Amino acid sequence: MEDKKQETAALRTLLEHIKSVSYIKPGELPNIDLYMDQVTTFMDQHLEKTKRYSEDKLLTKTMINNYTKNDLLPSPVKKKYSKDHMVMLIFIYYLKNFLSITDIQSLLKPMTELFFGNQGEISMEEIYAEIYEIEKAQAASVTKDIIHKAKMAEETFSDIEDREQQEYLRKYAYACLLSYDIYMKRQMLERLIDENFTEKKEEKKESK
Repeated sequence: MEDKKQETAALRTLLEHIKSVSYIKPGELPNIDLYMDQVTTFMDQHLEKTKRYSEDKLLTKTMINNYTKNDLLPSPVKKKYSKDHMVMLIFIYYLKNFLSITDIQSLLKPMTELFFGNQGEISMEEIYAEIYEIEKAQAASVTKDIIHKAKMAEETFSDIEDREQQEYLRKYAYACLLSYDIYMKRQMLERLIDENFTEKKEEKKESK
């Protein structure tokens, strides 16, 4: 009974962490162009709770400069970054957690070409607002899935009598369930990029 209480408390702690993770709401995007220092300060203030460790750096000058050099981010205008720059930086921030720089380039290059600087039918701000809403709508189902996986893990290794061993194996099973979900979705995401956002090898050969 005591073990069940501990497991429930641990799950509750994980769920509370998910609820506390901060996001940049569309209405919080700055309405004025920002200098580099202001950009990094803005990101630190709004995404602080996404840090794993307090000393982690969310965004540095070096990172931003590298994004520009690697064609992930358009160059600033007179050293200032617009609202469109901020949207791109937020997208990059999230995508870099599970995609390579090359994949992010493939995914975001059309965004820059079609919409950056009010080139498209809708603005970058509107794109961000819509993406924010559909992702926000997924929060409840993600939470339910996390709870479901936790319950599945709690039912594993029931034949292990040693409590310490059983506790470790159940936590490991939970980690594996979460990892498998990430692995499968990453596979799907990479396939999506390869088939829809990356030039085919034959096309590259012909262009040479």
